[in-house]
Amino acid sequence: MKQFQKIFFAFLSTILVNYTAFSQEKKANQGERYIFFFHNKFVEENDLNVAHPEYGKAEYNEIVNSFKKDNFIVFSEKRKTNTNASDYAEKVVKQIKKLLKKGVSPNKITVIGTSKGGYIAQYVSTYLANPNVNFVFIGSFRDVDIEEIPDINFCGNILTIYEKSDIYGVSAVRRKETSKLKINHFKEVELNTNLKHGFLYKASDEWIVPCKKWADENYELN
Repeated sequence: MKQFQKIFFAFLSTILVNYTAFSQEKKANQGERYIFFFHNKFVEENDLNVAHPEYGKAEYNEIVNSFKKDNFIVFSEKRKTNTNASDYAEKVVKQIKKLLKKGVSPNKITVIGTSKGGYIAQYVSTYLANPNVNFVFIGSFRDVDIEEIPDINFCGNILTIYEKSDIYGVSAVRRKETSKLKINHFKEVELNTNLKHGFLYKASDEWIVPCKKWADENYELN
């Protein structure tokens, strides 16, 4: 009988240790932050070692590694040529909903896109329609978008970043004003690098640092 009790209590002790470890792991995971990063169209259409004739090499790996270096869990891939932005966004929405279902807080998830990737991110914002998820749209709005892409509605915590010399990305205040979904936070950053659309090809702290702050829920970008 005593031998049985010893075995039973040893077994119970093992269960308690494993349960405690599991609980601590689960608690730690709740603090993890996730980034979905979508690159520009040039990366979609070319090998990573091909340089743009005007803007130079697209530093895709360097950008992704910069986020990873600061302990973000990054979801990103080199998309296939001619990827449909709306269809791709629907796939990403399913991935985000899986994270939310597992208990990840929406404000721990940030969707970031540059150029065409920024339009994908805007579609994700529209389809997900979760006002607590973070979004950063970089060099990915023109005034004609209001008429040409009327089905996009911003929703979430929205940061837009654009370069003053870039004709392909301007202030997105007009999109904010026409959006019908809830926007909890909205902020814009205007850069003055004089690099035109090429600014988003670079793994530059000028736009990456604001992205990281936004992902850390620093909505004032202090």
